[in-house]
Amino acid sequence: MKTVAWRIGVDGGATKTECILVDPSGAIAGRHIAPGCNPSVVGEERAGLLLREALRAVRAGHETEAVSSTLLCMAGNRAFWREFAAGLAGFGRISAADDSLPVLELATRGGPGLILHAGTGSFVAARTENGAVHYAGGLGWRFGDEGSGYDLGRHAVAHALLEIQGWAPKSGLGALVRERTGLSEAGPISRYFNGQASPNVEIAALAPRVLALAEAGDPAAGTAVSESVGDLLKLAIGVASKLFPAGPSRLRTGVSGPILNHPASFRLLAAHSAFDLNPILAPPIEGVRLLLARDFEAPSGD
Repeated sequence: MKTVAWRIGVDGGATKTECILVDPSGAIAGRHIAPGCNPSVVGEERAGLLLREALRAVRAGHETEAVSSTLLCMAGNRAFWREFAAGLAGFGRISAADDSLPVLELATRGGPGLILHAGTGSFVAARTENGAVHYAGGLGWRFGDEGSGYDLGRHAVAHALLEIQGWAPKSGLGALVRERTGLSEAGPISRYFNGQASPNVEIAALAPRVLALAEAGDPAAGTAVSESVGDLLKLAIGVASKLFPAGPSRLRTGVSGPILNHPASFRLLAAHSAFDLNPILAPPIEGVRLLLARDFEAPSGD
């Protein structure tokens, strides 16, 4: 009979790095949360240091237990994390995978299916009948991330600026942007957002209020949500049509993240999708735990 040893799982993103230590019974014996370690955000050197510290911290009190495997589900440069994993010693068999894998696992439980995720960024991930995992989107706020907090805020600011110029009907978006910036004219408002050290963060902060306005029936906010989330849905439909030519009627499809699971977004997705959508409300680290439970090892290569 196969002996199950101690294992470590990591969900590493731009906002936080969450680690769990799982004992031979499958129970979580240790948990540690550290700052985000996306190398595209904090740099490769700091990303590596943060993760090494987090891995040591999650073993606190269990240092004498032998770890058989460690699964790293990480955001950012894939090649960097594969190289990092290859040089990591003392943590058993190391496997590096994308941070999309845990939410895909929550949606499909190891079977074929699809996940749409939107938060700080966005992506579509899929697992085919033969077990191959595919990833689409996740291009970052400058080039994509449809349906993300930034993309939703961008649509809202664009409408608000036209509204303030007098070319679009008045809406709650104009009032929201004026309130956020403390400014009343389009030129200064545009300079305000463009002049921020992290304009994507400042614009993404508008997303919860835009969703609330859409839910309250504001037409312009509803259009912003429809355009932003709709673009992510188009990507998902394209992925599904290519990977699952038999059709999506029985395809397991999850929706992950607070933006897509907000009623204003979810209703739109459900109305325009042939997928049977299932809200994924568990945190990604639970998907990491499920992957550890079935002894998942990420494939090597691109």
